[in-house]
Amino acid sequence: MTDGLLLPPEHPRSLVYFGSPEAAVPPLLALVEAGFEIPLVVSMPDRRRGRRTPPEATAVKAAATQLGIPVSEEVNDSLTVQADCGVVVAYGRLIKQNLLDELPMINLHFSLLPRWRGAAPVERAILAGDSETGVCVMALEPELDTGPIYRRQRIKISDEVTARQLTEKLAKLGAEELVAAIGEGLKQPLPQSGPVTVAAKIHRSDLKLSWELSAAELNRIVRVGGAWTTIGSSLLKIHKARVVDGSGEVGVLAHDLVGTGKGLLQLLTVQPEGKPRMEAQSWINGARLEANSRLGA
Repeated sequence: MTDGLLLPPEHPRSLVYFGSPEAAVPPLLALVEAGFEIPLVVSMPDRRRGRRTPPEATAVKAAATQLGIPVSEEVNDSLTVQADCGVVVAYGRLIKQNLLDELPMINLHFSLLPRWRGAAPVERAILAGDSETGVCVMALEPELDTGPIYRRQRIKISDEVTARQLTEKLAKLGAEELVAAIGEGLKQPLPQSGPVTVAAKIHRSDLKLSWELSAAELNRIVRVGGAWTTIGSSLLKIHKARVVDGSGEVGVLAHDLVGTGKGLLQLLTVQPEGKPRMEAQSWINGARLEANSRLGA
C-alpha cells in the first residue's frame, strides 16, 4: 500500500545517500558515475575493531570522503541540504516517520522481498538453502523492509558461494538496478506480495556446527562465515569445507573428514584457537590428534 506514503519524484537528481558497510559502496559509486548530485552522505559512527585500535570510519564514509562528499552521522542533517530524495543501502538503522514525512526515500535491499526482510538477508538465504535471491529497489517505509517495489532482479545461489561472495555480486547487481530504477523514472511502485520471512541478525550461536545436521546444512553455515566447533577444550574455526558422499560416526574426525547426520564434511581451511588460519591437513599433521578425535564434544 502507498496510502500516506510520501513518494519521491519520478526523476530525482539530487540524492542524500544513507549507507555504512562495504556492500553499500558500489551503489554509491554507481550513482556518482551516473551523474547524480549527492550533497551529503549519512553513515554510522566510527567504530573500533579491537580494544587497542583507533576508531575506523565505515566503508561508505571512507569512500565518500575520497569523493569529496560531506559525511554526517546525524540523520536529521539530511534535511539541511537541497535533495529530491534519500537513497538507503544497508545503512544500519531504521528511518523514522517524521524524517520520511519531509524527505521521501528509496531503499535497495538484498533479497526478493517479502522473503528475508531484515538485517541478514544474504546469510539467511544461504542457511535456508534457497536456490535464488536478488535485489529490490523499493519506496522506504518506517516499518522494516515493507515498502512497495519499483524494480527487482533475481540471481541464482550456487552450492559453493559464500555470503561474502554473494553479497559482492548483489551489491554490483543492486547498483545497476538502483541507477536503472531512478533513470527510467520512479513511477507507481507495486506492493509486495507473497509469504513474509524475517532475516534476523546472525548471532554466534547460529554459527556453531552441530554435527547431527547434514553435511550440506553444515557447509551452509561455513559459507556464511564464522563457523566454529570445539576439539577438546579448544575452539576451532572452520573457514572452508566441502560436502563429500559417504558416512561416518557423527562428529568424529577421520583424516580431514567429519561424520555428520548425513554425508561427510571435508575440512579444507581451519583456524585453531590462538593461531592463524591454515590448510586443514597442515593442522591435522601438526596437532598430532588422536585417532577418531571428536569435534564439538
